[in-house]
Amino acid sequence: MARRTSRSDARPAKASVTRGKRAPKRSARAQRSTVLLRWCVLATAGFVGFLYYQPLSSYLETRATLNERTAEVQLLRQERSRLQARLEDSATVAALSREARRMSLVRPGERLFIVKGVPEWRRAHARLSSAR
Repeated sequence: MARRTSRSDARPAKASVTRGKRAPKRSARAQRSTVLLRWCVLATAGFVGFLYYQPLSSYLETRATLNERTAEVQLLRQERSRLQARLEDSATVAALSREARRMSLVRPGERLFIVKGVPEWRRAHARLSSAR
């Protein structure tokens, strides 16, 4: 009689080859669905980031403009204070008199004297005082 071999005799059992518990084998479909799920989550996060980009950039630009305008307003307030002080000072009689003198105006009854050669006189006077 011919010797019959059963399949179990021809190949050793997988349990005996691995010698321990077998890890459950994941199907290719389960692996694909996990990868697809990860890509969907990533795409959703990217889309949400895209939707937030325009309002966020608009907010940052507006905030920068506001800071610039605030600094400009501060400078204008300082200039306004300076000009108001100058206006209050110019309303006095002494300031009016100073401005009139700068424009070479004289009061009624005063004599106008025009002095020429002041810088040369100062140089000569400086030489004389240094020679002493």
